[in-house]
Amino acid sequence: MPILTSIVLAAFVGYGAAWYFGAIEGNFALLLFLATVVTGVYWLAERFVFLPRRRRAAEQAAAEARARREELARQGIEQVDTSFEDAARQRHLAQPWWLDWTAGLFPVVLIVFLLRSFVFEPFKIPSGSMIPTLLVGDLILVNKFTYGLKLPVVNTRLTAGNPLQRGDVVVFRYPPRPSLDYIKRVVGLPGDEVAYLNKKLTINGQPAPQTAVSDFFDESAMDYFKQFDEDLGVKKHRIIIDERRPAFIAAADEFKYKENCRYSVEGVTCKVPEGHYFMMGDNRDNSLDSRYWGFVPDANVVGKAFFVWMNFGDLKRIGSFN
Repeated sequence: MPILTSIVLAAFVGYGAAWYFGAIEGNFALLLFLATVVTGVYWLAERFVFLPRRRRAAEQAAAEARARREELARQGIEQVDTSFEDAARQRHLAQPWWLDWTAGLFPVVLIVFLLRSFVFEPFKIPSGSMIPTLLVGDLILVNKFTYGLKLPVVNTRLTAGNPLQRGDVVVFRYPPRPSLDYIKRVVGLPGDEVAYLNKKLTINGQPAPQTAVSDFFDESAMDYFKQFDEDLGVKKHRIIIDERRPAFIAAADEFKYKENCRYSVEGVTCKVPEGHYFMMGDNRDNSLDSRYWGFVPDANVVGKAFFVWMNFGDLKRIGSFN
């Protein structure tokens, strides 16, 4: 078992290293699921096989020690050091290293797996596409049950949950590369016609109300941008616009249902297909979103982002957001 366990642990380490150095495209959900299964098997084996075996060995050692003391007593020797007997018993009961690193970790791995799969999952904001709502370096929590529970890895829906609403900030698996997680705001629901023309958003022919507020200073770009309160019908949120950038969408990818979109020098108009969503970043001129790579299938939705739990560069960022 020590050799087998070494091979298993080396496989996990090798997978993580290959992922870290870019040799493979990793899947953390799958890795965590496999870790839960492997440590769970070891935990069951420890409880029902290895621990009873060690207890029997300890009891046998204790019985042999008692027999030895009785034999010494018959010989008239009453003063016997029993400390070595206790040490031998503890040595028999001690969990070997290969069980410490497998069965011993199972409760922690299981809790992390359940929390991450069905309750909350942490994410780190890697880019500025959601400025001013979310900044680079924000550590956020994503609610995994609002839109319904899904089985991890296979992503099969277990419960219906609440429907997505316009204005929700959502984490989803990036359609062109599902191993990557993206975060954007829901702008178009199934059946909506979304138009973003001359940097003005309309949904089903109705302009999304915008109110100009004070300019936003982006420390990462060391520049000011026009900032607006936008209302998509749930709660107001803020967006920024770079008036120096053109309105047209350059180099849009080929994607499923692209025939639902019409591109022009003014921007893009798309009819959202059933079971899909149109996503946009709040940093409208610096966001790779549905305008470029298409619609997000419902099956790709991971959860609703709702809380910044840490930003090591700015503790004032901690809190909920719209």
